[in-house]
Amino acid sequence: MSKKSKSEVEEDVWGQAAGAIGVLVMVTGGLAAVRDKLGLSWPATIALCTGVLIGLGYAAWWIKTTIKARWAREPAATAPTAVEQASAAEGLEDEQEAVPAHPELTRALVRTGAIGREQVIALSDVETRRLDVGTQYEFLLPKGATHENVASRLGPIGSMLDVTRLHLKLETSRETERRVKLLVLKEPPFTHLFDPPSREEIRAFNGVPFGHEVTGELAGVSTLDGKSMLIAGMSQTGKTTLACGLITCLLIAYGDEFDMVLLDGKFLGLADFAKIALRYESSSDPAVLEELLDFLIPIVDKRYEEGREAKFKRVPAPKFRPLFFMIDEAADFFANTGSKESKEQYHRVEEKSRYVTSKGLECGVAVIMMTQRPDRDAIPPLVRSQFQLRVCLYVDSEGTAKVSLGDSYFTTLSPIKPQLLNPKIKGQAVLYAHGESTLLRGFNFPPSFVWEVIDEAHARQQSRMIAAPETPLTKAIKFMQEKGVDFIPTAELAPVLEVDAKQLSSAGQKLSKMLGVSTDRDGGTGPRGFKLTDLTAAQATRS
Repeated sequence: MSKKSKSEVEEDVWGQAAGAIGVLVMVTGGLAAVRDKLGLSWPATIALCTGVLIGLGYAAWWIKTTIKARWAREPAATAPTAVEQASAAEGLEDEQEAVPAHPELTRALVRTGAIGREQVIALSDVETRRLDVGTQYEFLLPKGATHENVASRLGPIGSMLDVTRLHLKLETSRETERRVKLLVLKEPPFTHLFDPPSREEIRAFNGVPFGHEVTGELAGVSTLDGKSMLIAGMSQTGKTTLACGLITCLLIAYGDEFDMVLLDGKFLGLADFAKIALRYESSSDPAVLEELLDFLIPIVDKRYEEGREAKFKRVPAPKFRPLFFMIDEAADFFANTGSKESKEQYHRVEEKSRYVTSKGLECGVAVIMMTQRPDRDAIPPLVRSQFQLRVCLYVDSEGTAKVSLGDSYFTTLSPIKPQLLNPKIKGQAVLYAHGESTLLRGFNFPPSFVWEVIDEAHARQQSRMIAAPETPLTKAIKFMQEKGVDFIPTAELAPVLEVDAKQLSSAGQKLSKMLGVSTDRDGGTGPRGFKLTDLTAAQATRS
């Protein structure tokens, strides 16, 4: 818009002045007419006119306000809608159903956001049980809330109850999402040691127990057949004790219906079980792990082929004898010095470990690794990702706990932080299985009890071998065991199995076909023959 010129501005000013003079003349004329009509003085006339104008203004304001108020009340006088009726009925129902609240639980759940501020835990919906270890509350959450609301806030709830997350154990009802059981321990978990379970208690457990829960009940998994497991924790936290207790429970729960291959990186940790193991090696050399993997791969391949053949023929899948491969101090076997030979061996061991761990799940071969160095690179990620079951003892950081339990562990429902465990309580650990976390403490059986179980298992093994029909393979194994040798040349074994040993090459071929095992050299340079470990492995694949 263009600006007005100076002459135009002057004309506007004169026009407004003329208008104001006209209004003033009109007001003066009006006042003069009123004065002459009423015979009043000028001050009285001005006061009267001013009062009349103010009264008229107030009357106009009052009329406008009254009309607007009546219009605002008209919708409330109409019939309420269905939604309004339902809301009113619900409010009336809530008032009628108001009941006394449980003060402690209501305060804790409201302030932590587990339930809404207007909601309560009804006192009549809470069952309180006094246990030896603490107090258990079984209660019904208000509508709209579920056990997940409680599980995701156990840490803050523990703070409201003046305890820690480790003092709390939550159970969910199978009947409704709203019913939960919350155990509040009266002292830190496992402050007092529970007695080791008896044989009857182990056999009665539905699966394989690993240890005691905070309540003293047994905790474990339904089966280890075809499962892989990682047990991690810092040095001197009780890993080997937990593992030995696990093997002892396996011997009681499974009887002699399984085989073990043990690689003892601690040299003494698993030595008690050497006499009943299919193979036992005590070493920290990666080459020894590779040798045992080479021993297991043909077993896995043969079982896998039999399972696939059963699928093609549409016959029931074969029932394989469980085989557990346990490695103590597993991180030592994945060492890499940086040399070309070390790098090549590392990659071979990594791939073979991954193969046995993943393929073994389909054919009853379970890999259990233990390590006191749960660093990100201690066990290759390709191998670590295959473990279905995780057990983590005390570690010093959340990052280490993630390596042990999985990178996404702390995003799961109700996680337990292993870095908060008391390192002075040996064998205390977090078991993460099938999406659930359980705080437990491994069994610490007396040595005499463990030896007794081992001797009984060894006696059963011997009885089974004696009772089994004698085959060339069992005959060869028995002959070598009686001689106390781990290797036998072809020339010595051939007469035992009634094979002509004049032509060693043809005799070796006949024995290999008869036993299902290839010949090998003793130490790589000696005469060709057969290793006891290869013969026992062949026997395991036929079980």
